Amino acid sequence: MKEGDDARAAVDEARRKTTSRAALARNRTFRAVSPEPGVFDDAAFAEALDRDPDAALSLLAELTAATDVALREVARRVAGRVAVRLASGGPARSRGVGRLQRARWQPGADVDLDRSIDRLALRSLAPPSIDDLPSVRWGRPSVALSLVVDRSGSMGGPRLAAAALAAAVLSFRAPDDWSALAFSDDVVVVRTQDDTRPVDAVVDDLLALRGHGTTDLALALRTARLQLARSPAARRVVVLLSDGRATAGGDPVAEARALGGELVVLAPAGDADDARVLAAAAGGRCAELAGPSSVPAALATALA
Repeated sequence: MKEGDDARAAVDEARRKTTSRAALARNRTFRAVSPEPGVFDDAAFAEALDRDPDAALSLLAELTAATDVALREVARRVAGRVAVRLASGGPARSRGVGRLQRARWQPGADVDLDRSIDRLALRSLAPPSIDDLPSVRWGRPSVALSLVVDRSGSMGGPRLAAAALAAAVLSFRAPDDWSALAFSDDVVVVRTQDDTRPVDAVVDDLLALRGHGTTDLALALRTARLQLARSPAARRVVVLLSDGRATAGGDPVAEARALGGELVVLAPAGDADDARVLAAAAGGRCAELAGPSSVPAALATALA
């Protein structure tokens, strides 16, 4: 596991891997968005995003690794803004099942009529007090989230964009209690559970990580469990972006069962069989992603 300075070194090393303008120019949309070196046409990108969100988001993720330094820096800034905007503008986000909580009455609270009548009846002729007016209010359980991104093998624009959007969604769901991990044969802790780094910085780091190595899924789930153990939250959820196939390490099914919390697996559309098995082992849920733009809606449903 790489955390702190080691994680930062891993991200910095990944940033040195760039994509040439010639390679990017094979994409027709790229030629519209960046007609010449160092140029990023906001209007052309907005049009592309409206026309085909998944293709535009994937291209933007690839631009964050462009050899063209000026273009790369603009793309990184735009990517952070777009991810946060799409995450915050998605479907209404449920924050868990509400429960009635009883407490001493305070101004603005609803009086628990049934219990209040019982107490007042027992007091007979004695003057009532504020303690005779118990109240009820709706409360929601606290939640801790850990994003686990599979970066083994090839990790192109669509997977990078999906990871960025997932991080942005989790930051809105649990602003002060979420972590982000990326794994292959080892794990890079991009954001610890109790970190204060802003979401756009985390998005930037996730977009920098390129695919490599084998898939130690058991190690990744174990690391996520240790991150969530730092949290006092009543509800703990691991959100895994992966096809669920392990090629190295221990038994991921055993680790899934040991999580002590919920497991949500977001798998590629048409390649989710192993992910479903893994999610079922933990009593969790699996959703298929048609593309990066489907991440906010998938998480809104899975985390309801």
